Amino acid sequence: MTRVLVIDDEPDVLQAVVRRLERCGYSVSSADCAESGIQKLMNVERPFDVIVTDMSMDDPEAGLQVLSAAFSRDLFAEVIVMTAYGNVANAVECMKRGAFDYIEKNSPGIDTFEILTLKIDQAMERRRRDMRTIELWERTAKVREREKSHTAAE
Repeated sequence: MTRVLVIDDEPDVLQAVVRRLERCGYSVSSADCAESGIQKLMNVERPFDVIVTDMSMDDPEAGLQVLSAAFSRDLFAEVIVMTAYGNVANAVECMKRGAFDYIEKNSPGIDTFEILTLKIDQAMERRRRDMRTIELWERTAKVREREKSHTAAE
């Protein structure tokens, strides 16, 4: 089951996102501020598969702080940044720093929750592919190491 951490300082938005994602079958944890979210990121035994964070919470740079913490915990973290105040500069900065995607919460005529679930599914596809690649590299390295030790023994 996909494990998602949702971080947002707006209680109504946080509850709505958590409810919608749980209905879609995700295992969801939540935090009501960047600091609490970062603590959960760093202290959880197994990293979250996807982190959904608001861009601007108690600090306008909160989303970038979450992004940085997520990658310090798990290089393959998939982070989706949401904002009510979308601007191109923020979106570009998030993407440069490795965010999977950047979503505006208040886009007229667009179901943000539908977009979010689609993006989470896409992020999980990429995460699974990346993990599978690492697994294959490790397996190949072990085979090569055995071949070297076998050749050296002869």
